[in-house]
Amino acid sequence: MKILLSDAGKRYNREWIFRHFTYEFSIGNAYAITGNNGSGKSTLLQIIAGAIQHSEGTIDYAADGKNISSDAHHLHLGIAAPYLELPEEMTLIEFLEFHQSFKPFLYSLNAKSIIQILGLEKATEKQIRNFSSGMKQRVKLAQAILTDVPVVLLDEPCTNLDADGISLYHRLINEYCGERLVIVSSNDEEEFNFCNFRINIADYKN
Repeated sequence: MKILLSDAGKRYNREWIFRHFTYEFSIGNAYAITGNNGSGKSTLLQIIAGAIQHSEGTIDYAADGKNISSDAHHLHLGIAAPYLELPEEMTLIEFLEFHQSFKPFLYSLNAKSIIQILGLEKATEKQIRNFSSGMKQRVKLAQAILTDVPVVLLDEPCTNLDADGISLYHRLINEYCGERLVIVSSNDEEEFNFCNFRINIADYKN
């Protein structure tokens, strides 16, 4: 699996957020997109995810030497980000089982085993609307990292996590992401210290 951006750029009105971004992301590696708040890290990650459209250049996904159509990119990735909402009317078990119905989990994992991994057994039948922000972030990380997809995109993954939550994040990365393509958008070293490649978005300002 690889993702290739060629001369990619994003503009809002007349302002270029980044421009002339050419880079190849390949499976088995972890990449950090770094930069100050408001610098365009999240924008680049959302473009890679296909959530927003780039203004110029191209983005190509490929697996086994074959290109993947743009309308199928989402089938190959999991994403966790502060701005992505969970269905708050669902209970935890309902949400994970719903998610599994269209994107299977890794290995032999299921909704109940994932709840145990997250340490949220007491919240199994609790509506997500009643979760703390830290509990919601654990669930977001689980649905991104524990889904059986080759690409994991993480935007400020430790947002709202306490020390135990941060330890859980690193365990998930260490146990489940070694052979995948991981991209982390962050300016916090603790969130991307495992990444073997680092990209400073400031290098791609117009």
